[in-house]
This record gives sequence, C-alpha cells and structure tokens, in this order.
Amino acid sequence: MKHNTTLKKISSILDISISTVSRALKDHPDISDKTKKKVLELAETLEYEPNTYAINLRTNNSKVFTLIVPNITNFFYDSFISAIEEESRKNGYSLMILQTLDDTETELKNLKLCRLNRVSGVFACISPNTTDVSPFLKLDELDIPVIFFDKVPAYEECNKICVADTQASKLAAEAIIQKGRKKTFALFGNNNLSITKKRVAAFTATFEQHNMSNKLVIDYAMSAEEARNKTLSLLKNKKAADTIFCMSDEILTGVMKALQELHLKIPTEIAVVSISNGDIPKLYYPEITYAETSGYKLGKLAFTRMMACLSGSTFIQELTVESVLIEGGSL
Repeated sequence: MKHNTTLKKISSILDISISTVSRALKDHPDISDKTKKKVLELAETLEYEPNTYAINLRTNNSKVFTLIVPNITNFFYDSFISAIEEESRKNGYSLMILQTLDDTETELKNLKLCRLNRVSGVFACISPNTTDVSPFLKLDELDIPVIFFDKVPAYEECNKICVADTQASKLAAEAIIQKGRKKTFALFGNNNLSITKKRVAAFTATFEQHNMSNKLVIDYAMSAEEARNKTLSLLKNKKAADTIFCMSDEILTGVMKALQELHLKIPTEIAVVSISNGDIPKLYYPEITYAETSGYKLGKLAFTRMMACLSGSTFIQELTVESVLIEGGSL
C-alpha cells in the first residue's frame, strides 16, 4: 500500500482536493488545524512518503551532492569522502559517490548522470588524461557548482581546493638535506598532472638552493607496481641512492614492497620519505617520515567552499590545506 499511496488517494478518501492535501502536509496557514490533523493521520496510516523526484523537478534542488574520484579504495580519497559525507549529513544533503577508474569516458558518463539527477553540486578529482574541463564547467550553466580537489585542472577560472603541494615537497626535501643524505632517488607520479608538476618543481628547487642538484635523481611511476619495478632496477647498484622520496601513498607502497624484497634495513641501509595522507606510513616499522597532505582536512575545506557557492558566492578561489612534517623513524 505504501508505494501506491499518493496525494490523490488521500484526497479521495477524505473527499478534499489534492491541493488541500498538499498544503495540509506543508502546514500551510490557510488550512484549518482540523483538516491538517485528518490529512497527517491518514498519511501516517498509509505510510505516505513524498515523491522526492517530483520535488526535485519542481524545486530544481535534489539536496544531493556528487563526489567523483578516480578510485574509492585510495586512502586519501577515503578520508576525503568521510569528511564530505559528515558535512553533507549535518547540512541535510545526501552524497552520491562515483568513480572513474581514471577513464575519461566514464568521467563524461558520470557528469551526464549528475545533470540527469539535477544534483546540487559536484566535487571532482579529474582523471590523469583529462585535458578538456569544459564538460565540468558547463554544469555551472545549470547552477550546479563544481569544486575541483586534489588532481585539479590547470585551467584557472574554476574553484580548486588543493593540498599545499609546494610546501609538502619543500618540507620533505629539507628533511632529507638536513640529514646529510648523499644521493636521493625521487619518484613522482603522472607528469602530465599539475599536482606532479608542482611537487617536482618545489622538490628540485629546494635541492638547487642548497647546491645539491647533483645528489638528486628524478623518475616517474604511474602505479605502485611501476614504482616497485623502478626501485628494484635502481637499487641493483647499491650505491645508486641512500634515500628514496615517494610523491604519494601509491608510490610509497610500491617502493616499500621493493625494499622488503631486497631485505634492506630502514633507515640504516636506505632512508624513505614520503608525501602522505598519514595512514600508509603507520603500517610500517619503523614508521615512515612524511609530509602530511590530509584528505580529511581537504574535504572539510571543499565542503565549506561548496556551501559558499550555493549561498551565492560567484568569485573563483583556489584554496590550500597547509602541510606539516610528521617524523617517523625512516630517515
């Protein structure tokens, strides 16, 4: 009976108009208390539930946010999602989570789903091969704000919420230099992404400022497995490096697998420093020293910016979450 219950059925049983039923359920002042009571009691008896989809069409506000991420199994995105879900719930919104698996076609399908569902706003982390962000920006024409986070487009005219990539890289580089390490192997991610470019630039600049460019080797890895393979290849020559820097948690897991396979002791035989959300470094002994880039803090900031946009803020902002160095025993 619950699924067949409509305003029409309530109006038929009580012999009043549908509009009267609708206004009674909304506690409209023009409807008498006696009528409101009858309508509410019958609606409760019939387990009436409003047609959310119809309300969305009428108000053009679904009270649903969409969060688009490359992969929900990533610890960084997991903590980001946690923050967004918490804030959404507190503010009366639901959260729809979509993943792209770094596929641009899937990304476009997800955006279409956002349009069809008339979502209230979108939090988006773009896939590595996304060069055209116009499909995202078109959502603004439908009054659907888009907040880019973490992996953000180079295009300037959009809202971006980022971790302090430059600061994180600088903190990690300075920690290595202060320890007097002789040779550092720095592994970065996809070099087409702005996040990678910022981290590489800051890391190399820090070494250059200390006249230590000749003590730095830079390479790139697209996955944990590639990071493992490149580490194994480099360390065939035991004098190739005495320190490894990992740009991300994904790269860190690949590097650590290689070091375990080689039975190298940390930090006496090889030191490790990473940029991390903070979960992965704690899985190892000794714990890995890392520059913190908190997905949870990023989520909180992104939500604040989203609510500002929904409240009428039209200016573009690029906001960052500060990074701090967390000392472990790996350096």
